Amino acid sequence: MTESRGAEKTPQWKIDEIANVKDLIKSYSVFGVVSFADISASQLQTMRRNLRDTSVLKVLRNTLNERALKECDGNVADMVEYIQAQTALIFTNDDPFKLYKKLEQTKTPAPIKAGAIAPFDIKVTKGPTGFPPGPLLSEFQGAGIPTAVEAGKIAIKEDKVVCKAGEKVSAKLAVALNKLEIYPLEVGLILRAVYESGTIYLPDVLHVDEAQVFNNFIKAAQEAVNLSVNAAYPTKDTIEILIQMAHTQAVNLGVEAEIEDSEIMDKLIAKANAQMLSVAKQVASKNGESVDEDLKNMI
Repeated sequence: MTESRGAEKTPQWKIDEIANVKDLIKSYSVFGVVSFADISASQLQTMRRNLRDTSVLKVLRNTLNERALKECDGNVADMVEYIQAQTALIFTNDDPFKLYKKLEQTKTPAPIKAGAIAPFDIKVTKGPTGFPPGPLLSEFQGAGIPTAVEAGKIAIKEDKVVCKAGEKVSAKLAVALNKLEIYPLEVGLILRAVYESGTIYLPDVLHVDEAQVFNNFIKAAQEAVNLSVNAAYPTKDTIEILIQMAHTQAVNLGVEAEIEDSEIMDKLIAKANAQMLSVAKQVASKNGESVDEDLKNMI
């Protein structure tokens, strides 16, 4: 069966694909629009298999994806804005943050092509390459890579930025970087937007530096403990520290005030002994005969 649209009829397979996308949107709590540009068919199949346990990846013509989204309820149609070039839809019950993290893990290093724009400063590092002397030496030099022959091998003479961020990569440099196994690009499923319960999330919101968040929690906990201790505010986490501090301060006060107490008598004796030795030292410096030999040895 086909659907009539004016004088044209929509093929049944297109109707079925659109219906399938709409069913997937209803069946899963989250769906996203992803780019699979520069990914080979084999890489895409591998990524699909790796995501199979938690997600469904749907590759369809953009026009069919757009039509399916526009026919959905609510503001699902707003996701059409992110469908462009090589686009796939991904459906999951994971939250948007988990989905973003999983897609980031699909990325793998990839060589850069001639004429491509460098995403960041591309740098070569000083050291041996493992290549024997030959035509490659002039190829690397022609690509702007400072090389020489050292110990019978081609070596990069110094660290150097061979292409700055935003510049085009020359054909010679692209070949040289590939031979040196310097892969400036990352290829993977790039998340453009995620839809969940009427809210659209963009990648800049979903990117979370977990190590930094963890460190922030540790720092906040430490600062909270310090504040509680300095304010003498007892909690289950600080009461032991506060008691130890109070005990130390009480002992110090007893020693300074020379209060005779069994717990601090050894400290009072040690203090008196130190004071006695200090006086003896001063006396001995003025008149050595006034201090006996035992005391001199102690000094």
